[in-house]
Amino acid sequence: MAEGAVQGAKAASGVHAGSHAVSSNPLIAFWDTVIGKKVVMAVTGAVLVGFVFAHMLGNLKVFSGPDDINTYARFLREVGQPELGYGEVLWIVRITLLVCVIFHITAAIQLTRMSWAARPDGYRVKKDVEATFASRTMRWGGLLLAVFIVFHLLHFTLGAIGFAPGEYFHLGVYHNVLTAFAFWPISLFYIISMAALCLHLDHGIWSAIQTLGWSTSRNEAKLKLFSRAIALLIFLGFVSVPVSVLAGWLR
Repeated sequence: MAEGAVQGAKAASGVHAGSHAVSSNPLIAFWDTVIGKKVVMAVTGAVLVGFVFAHMLGNLKVFSGPDDINTYARFLREVGQPELGYGEVLWIVRITLLVCVIFHITAAIQLTRMSWAARPDGYRVKKDVEATFASRTMRWGGLLLAVFIVFHLLHFTLGAIGFAPGEYFHLGVYHNVLTAFAFWPISLFYIISMAALCLHLDHGIWSAIQTLGWSTSRNEAKLKLFSRAIALLIFLGFVSVPVSVLAGWLR
């Protein structure tokens, strides 16, 4: 009996020591909290939104003709030279975005699990009934976006899928865009994916604003409108390209 008590005390001491070791690192301790994960989601989300907006503006150069969009594609790979090698800045950006995506998704999954674990069963069932559409939109929308990102990289960045042999030209962005979006199923997939992105941004931007403490009772309505406007602007900017190709406005 005494031996069991001693072992129990040692075990409790070990758990306490382990917890103390984790909490002694302020970054890990912050990450382990709900607010920490929300802040990580907000900050990484802001980085990703900034990239998406810049990417959309770059895509719109296609309306200026092949010279502008193809020159822009070369610039993205040559920027930083001669101090950096060809394409190195682009890879730095890609790695940064990948890290942001990993942290963003991880924080989202862990927050969802923490939220479920904190709810009583009866409350959880009631809450699921009330918020089924919103929660399922975010989960399935996020999954669709993850699939889209992989497809987009294989499609336009590498030309590994979606093109017949000899159709894809390296840095021939204008040609590649017109060739790819002339096939309506690919255009439809891009449009649906951008609709999912719009819904994700509408909710995500507003959530980030709340997390960062920028929302007050006086500006709440305006900030919600701002979130929706940014989401719609990005949606319209991206879908304007496949729609214009299908309509014959880009040739």
